[in-house]
Amino acid sequence: MKDEKKAPKLRFKGFTDDWEQCKLGDVCEEVSGNNGNVKGLPILTISAANGWMNQKDRFSQVIAGNELKKYTLLKKGHLAYNHGNSKQAKYGTVFVQNLYDQALVPRVYHSFKMKTENNPYYVEYYFATKKLDRELARLVTSGARMDGLLNINKKDFFKIKFEVPTPVEQSLIGTILQKLDQTITLHEEKKRQLERLKSALLQKMFAYKSGYPAIRFEGFSDEWEERKLSDISDVTKLAGFEFTKYVRYQETGKIIALRGLNVKNGKLVLDDVKYIDDSDFSKLNRSKLYKNDILLTYVGTVGELAIVPEDDKYFLAPNVARIRLQDHVNSIFICQMMNNSIFYNHIILPLIATSSQPALSMENVRKFQLLMPDYQEQQKIGSFFKQIDDTIALHQQKINNINSVKKSLLQKMFI
Repeated sequence: MKDEKKAPKLRFKGFTDDWEQCKLGDVCEEVSGNNGNVKGLPILTISAANGWMNQKDRFSQVIAGNELKKYTLLKKGHLAYNHGNSKQAKYGTVFVQNLYDQALVPRVYHSFKMKTENNPYYVEYYFATKKLDRELARLVTSGARMDGLLNINKKDFFKIKFEVPTPVEQSLIGTILQKLDQTITLHEEKKRQLERLKSALLQKMFAYKSGYPAIRFEGFSDEWEERKLSDISDVTKLAGFEFTKYVRYQETGKIIALRGLNVKNGKLVLDDVKYIDDSDFSKLNRSKLYKNDILLTYVGTVGELAIVPEDDKYFLAPNVARIRLQDHVNSIFICQMMNNSIFYNHIILPLIATSSQPALSMENVRKFQLLMPDYQEQQKIGSFFKQIDDTIALHQQKINNINSVKKSLLQKMFI
């Protein structure tokens, strides 16, 4: 079993022994077939992004049919390698089956269990590091098959070499990474619950047909009034010739040109930005953006919205409209109302022109009909939904932070 000895960059206190290089088959053994007593057992499949999933949840139906005798019976704590190529995992993924005491999985997976005291999660996370991708790439005998699986046969798979510490250290590594995954899952579930709550409240707290929403804050009872967007705001866009003639894109700077890809799901997405510090701003005054301006995409992906968060930092790029509200109108209230699926389906969609690509004219944007309460109720509703959005964003930030920690540990805790 022993070939050479190594140690990782980051270890738990008290562990100093070198890790041993071995073959996967030295610490694992194959699991295959079933005993025929499989009636009622859950049927699972592996998603590279989500791990184990019920076949029905992933494909909207059970696709096993009458072929259950060909499925592998996988007990809790056993593992399987899905040698399917995907964006998330070019050379497949390994996951511990931890959903059920027993389940059925496709026989095309390379299923296996740990020998003696070796820890299955250690193996799962080792594969997650992608450190074995070079080994897996070497084993691929040809391209992907018709079923999307890589041609990595089972015999070669169990010959993969990797580094293994003592069972105790394996368990500690697996436990700390499991706890991180459990925390990520907790925040993801809380985020999903808030998103579902928000979606339900958006249907109830805005008036879309009658002048009275189904749910209101205490103290508000007046009928909401119908107004055109043009009655309460100034709507404009940057003309194409203005952009071509006066705007100069740069990769660095302070002033950002907000393009359609920067406006998504009610907020600004600034992962990919262009700066325009050397542009002729004297000719672009109409496209300067101020705090609380609302942005609306009107070409291609129509109807995405976001609120400008501060002054002196942003200008309009083409394909994004600017809605500047009057003083007595709350921008968060308007953005939440217009960002709802009901508003999109009943107000925006009927006005979209579909020639070569979907588009809204500024004339049609100005025609948007909105049912609105007085300013105090707007503020109350806007503040309420902002709190929900901020909490959703907080959970997403925690997910991102924990994923960053996990990624760092995967690189440092394994050889």
